Amino acid sequence: MVGPHSRLTDTVVGRGCTVDETVAVEARLDDGATAGPRAYLRPAAHLCEGAKAGTHVEIKKSTVGKGSKVPHLSYIGDTTIGEDVNIGAGSITCNYDGKKKWPTVIGDGAFVGSDTMMVAPVTIGAGAIIGAGSCIAKDVAADALALTRPEQREIPGWAAKKRARQAEA
Repeated sequence: MVGPHSRLTDTVVGRGCTVDETVAVEARLDDGATAGPRAYLRPAAHLCEGAKAGTHVEIKKSTVGKGSKVPHLSYIGDTTIGEDVNIGAGSITCNYDGKKKWPTVIGDGAFVGSDTMMVAPVTIGAGAIIGAGSCIAKDVAADALALTRPEQREIPGWAAKKRARQAEA
């Protein structure tokens, strides 16, 4: 089903797909793939069978493997995503260094937590888990847990002191 407000240019859509408020240019959706609402599939975006590019997702020159999901608010560029991968909300592949585009590879069954940056070139192994809020700049082994969040620090009363200083100024 191709819903209203979709624009498909030189795009192949398989059987049983749902395309909802999506712009797709030179993209490919295999059988049962889902795009949108408000997805942007740029040239060489490929959603394999049953894959999903959800709300406010942009995908460029990337393959999203069978049964894998990029549900919302993410950018995936120059990436190969294996089968049954979940990409958490707000995750991006940082594929451009100002001069060159670099690849990201995410293995089968990996889980990428929300708000993760993957700084290419980088490979995330099959079955690996990436903690939410991480910036992954080195390869992650299969079945490993990777996280880069600093320890939370709290300074009691700081906000009240700042407001008091601002009121005095």
